[in-house]
Amino acid sequence: MANVTFSSPLLHKDVTVYAIAGDRGTILSVAEKNKIPIPFECRDGECGSCLCEIVTLTGKTMGSMLTDKEKSMLKSLGKITSAEIAKAETDDIMPKYRLACQTIVRDQDILVKFAGDEPGGAE
Repeated sequence: MANVTFSSPLLHKDVTVYAIAGDRGTILSVAEKNKIPIPFECRDGECGSCLCEIVTLTGKTMGSMLTDKEKSMLKSLGKITSAEIAKAETDDIMPKYRLACQTIVRDQDILVKFAGDEPGGAE
């Protein structure tokens, strides 16, 4: 089990939920199951609207494989460099910025910071 804490101006206070590590659930799907309004548009890693900052809260750090779409989007948003991608893939360390729709929750406690003007999203 992993604790996932969501923090955003859209929330009245931080919300911590339990996520089952390894069930292949993304941060976005965990948020939706718990009615946490992460902004999103495409669910496919192509729009960048679910951009979030990830902070590892436990001593254990684990990466989560970056998809090609996520790498491309994060680079175009100026949130990751090629060197940071290589380090994340080589050292299995999660980069600071991720897309909630692409990031699989692993067995570690994390803080997910996100912004946005509209709660929820459209498919």
